[in-house]
Amino acid sequence: MALTKETFIDKIEIVGEFKAVQLRTATIIKEDETELSRSFDRRVISAGDDYSSETAEVQAICSAVHTDAVVQAYADFIDAMQDY
Repeated sequence: MALTKETFIDKIEIVGEFKAVQLRTATIIKEDETELSRSFDRRVISAGDDYSSETAEVQAICSAVHTDAVVQAYADFIDAMQDY
């Protein structure tokens, strides 16, 4: 009777005008090969965030969608929101 814990990114979504990359991580607890529980966590990588510690797949997606133009537009948006 061995308990194992498996964690992996099971969903990657690109959303919004500034191409936020949403990651859903699944955590599965198994006893032998029988799944006992599954839970999910989410996090977001915004344009301009450091994603160097992410997996190669996530890095490739972020570098493709977080172009210089998108990063600058998001920074301008954040600056404009500071004025309110």
